[in-house]
Parts: sequence; C-alpha cells; structure tokens
Amino acid sequence: MNDLFDKIISNKGPLGKYAEVAEGYFAFPKLEGPISNRMSFNGKKVITWSVNDYLGLANHPEIRDFDAQAAKKYGSAYPMGARLMSGHTDLHEKLESELADFVSKEKAYVLNFGYQGILSTIDSLVSKNDVIVYDIDCHACIVDGVRLHVGKRFTFQHNDINSLQINLERATKIAEKTGGGILVISEGVFGMRGEQGKIKEITELKSKYKFRLLVDDAHGFGTLGKTGAGAGEEQGVQDQIDVYFATFAKSMASTGAFIAADEMIIDFLKYNMRSQVFAKSLQMQLVAGALKRLEMLKTKPELRTKLWDNVNALQTGLKEQNFDLGTTQSCVTPVFLKGDIHEAFVMVKELREKYHIFCSIVVYPVIPKGLILLRLIPTSSHNIDDVNETLSAFSKIRSKLEDGTYRKIAEKVKMA
Repeated sequence: MNDLFDKIISNKGPLGKYAEVAEGYFAFPKLEGPISNRMSFNGKKVITWSVNDYLGLANHPEIRDFDAQAAKKYGSAYPMGARLMSGHTDLHEKLESELADFVSKEKAYVLNFGYQGILSTIDSLVSKNDVIVYDIDCHACIVDGVRLHVGKRFTFQHNDINSLQINLERATKIAEKTGGGILVISEGVFGMRGEQGKIKEITELKSKYKFRLLVDDAHGFGTLGKTGAGAGEEQGVQDQIDVYFATFAKSMASTGAFIAADEMIIDFLKYNMRSQVFAKSLQMQLVAGALKRLEMLKTKPELRTKLWDNVNALQTGLKEQNFDLGTTQSCVTPVFLKGDIHEAFVMVKELREKYHIFCSIVVYPVIPKGLILLRLIPTSSHNIDDVNETLSAFSKIRSKLEDGTYRKIAEKVKMA
C-alpha cells in the first residue's frame, strides 16, 4: 500500500511539471493596476491581450461608481444563505426577468458561479438512463459536468456534424432501450480557438433525432448577435436552444452566471441544482452590478462596435502578415506558431520584456505537440496603437522563432 501523496511526488501533472520554471511568470503571473488595455507586469507597462473584459466594463467609470455605491449599500455578505432557504430577493428576480427577456427565453435563473453552475446544470438535467453527446473540445467545466453522469456519454469530433450524427445514432439506440433521453452539448464560442459552435447545423438535426440542446455561450454573450444576445442570435436559432448558459465573467466583467430556458425547465433546475441548493446565493452587490452591466450592454451598442473595430483591425493585420489564426469566428484571436515549449518560454519572455506585449501562452497538452498558441483577446478598451505595436512585435518574434534564435537560447538555458 502506498501513501496517498506518493503519486504527487512522482507525477505533478502535465502542467505542474513545469511549475519550477513557469511559476509567477508564465503561470500565475501578476498583472497589476486598473483593468485596461495597458497594465503593469514585472515592473513594466504592457499591452494586455489576456483579459476577457470584452466590452471594457471592468474599469468603466459608470460601473466603478455604481459598484462602489452597491458595496456601500449592501456590503459583501447580503443575502446570507442559499437561494432556496434565505438568499432570495426581489433584485435577483428582477435580474432574472431582464436576462430572460434579453436572450428571448421564458425564464432565467441567476447562478453564484459559472464553472460550478454549468457543471451542476448538466448533473441536474440527466439521469442514469439518459445519454449525453458533447463536442470533444468543450470547456473543462462541461467535461467535469459530464464526468458526474453515471449513464452513457459520447463525444463527437469538434464541430463535425457527421460525427455528431454517428453518435446520435448510437445514443438513440441506447435511449430506446433505457427509456431515457438525449442531451447534446456545444459551446456558442469555443474559447481557445475562437470558432463558433455549429449551433444552426445542430438544431437542424432535431427533425431527424430526438434530443435537447444545451449551449454554453460564455464568450458569445455580449459580443455576438445584433443585440449582443450571443451565438444563437448570431446564427438565427436562439429559439432552438433548449437551455442557454452564459457567465458574467467576460462581457459583464463580474462574477456569476445564468441559465435560461422554458419556465418548466428553470423551475425544475431551481429545486435540483446542488451547486445552488447547497451554496450561498450570489451577493446583492454583484446582482445589482449585473443589472447595471446588462443595462449598459443594451443601451451602449457603441461598446460592441468599438470591440469589433479592434477585433477586425487585429485579425486583419495578422492575416495580412500570413499568421495562422485557425478558423476563429469571434473576438478570440489565436495565433498558431510552430515550436516546442522551451522555445515558447523564451519567445514569450522576450515578447513581454522587450516588446511589452502580454498575451496568454498555450502549449501541449492543451494543443498538439510542436505547436505554440498565443491567444489574444481584443476588447473595446484597446486602440489602433495597441494593434500596430502588437503586429510589429509579432512579426519580429516569428522571424526569431523561424531562424532558430529562440531554440539556441533555450538549449543554452537547459545546458546551464
């Protein structure tokens, strides 16, 4: 018999094994100062492309003032308790009503956190006789929700409708035997690569297969669609999404989330979502703040216009320089380069220290070996100077990556 902690010593995990060289710089970096297009890192001002503050609300003066007043009025504790017991208020109901109306659903339910919210939604919607079919590239919160399911579950290849149909055939045969149903899960926008989920094509399969559709639209809510209602609105099929989920952590620049669906579904989830039944209600200052943010989302379309001006300037500039952006169809701007993790570390350090550009770095096992992903998140807070400086810096670092400069530096570091 081994000690439980023996495995921690021998195997720190695919990312943890780099902790010694990554901690505090590549992993758990400290960005300081007001959330904006330029923040402080390692003692320098850097152009910040790694904060999901799409509409620039995090440090918007109206929001800052409103949040301060809400904190003064409510404090950070009220209401105490779970919604079911003592944490329910008129303001929670008002926010839910406005969110439901905004995303064209009968009813909504406000959640205390996004990650555990979507996880608990999945857990509540399915029983052992049901079958889950989900996109293989779904976010970790969805994967963890699916892991709780004791029944059958299948993945379909990313955005591959033929693969989805094959798995719906399998799921249908099983559900016919068990007497259960089928839940299909996709994302409105896949946050790593920026592609929209093929929601329209998925909903078209409802004429052939019997299933319900859950969409996690964390990156689409507030950024896509005529009004900002998300990927379903963008693709013209919002009414075909059975359960719609979005977080407040991105376009709303806050904490919390919500689900929206037909009234009977929301009423069921309210009484069965363990993450809400047995956990504290979203604090009133955050509920009030979410109402203010939703108001600004609806009444200030210029924020979304500025966001997309910056997105288009950045993505067009990168494409003109022949950078590989994959198949992004959203604000998420992935830049794919060829190299290993050691080259990536050297390159990103120079990007931050010499060129004062801060963006997220993604390597294996999140993406295939031999690839480096630099992930940029444009916001309405950015400007054309930010874009031009970044385009110039990216051109220079790519040249050094391709001519082997970073490889040589990495080898010297390893030898030392």
